[in-house]
Amino acid sequence: MNTVTLALQGAWKVLAVGLVLGAGLPVIFGLGIRSLALGAGGDAEVDHAQPKPIGKVLAALCFLIVLLGVAVGITVVVASGYGKAVSFEHIYPVLVKMKQ
Repeated sequence: MNTVTLALQGAWKVLAVGLVLGAGLPVIFGLGIRSLALGAGGDAEVDHAQPKPIGKVLAALCFLIVLLGVAVGITVVVASGYGKAVSFEHIYPVLVKMKQ
């Protein structure tokens, strides 16, 4: 029974990471596109509303989050090629020697 519990705990972690990185980043990108349309106003929206500057700020924030996610992903792949690992012990990613 202990083996099943351990397997389900591992599966839960894989599911959570898959949802965050697999579906989360495209959702945030989509919100950024929608916010950009809100910031443009005029013909970018159905009701031809006035432009809202907060839309551009929200779009920039969404795109920044997506770019950071992509940069961390590339860093993980490249670091593993050099025998290093990415550690998140201090909130921000740090390259450390890979444990043998």
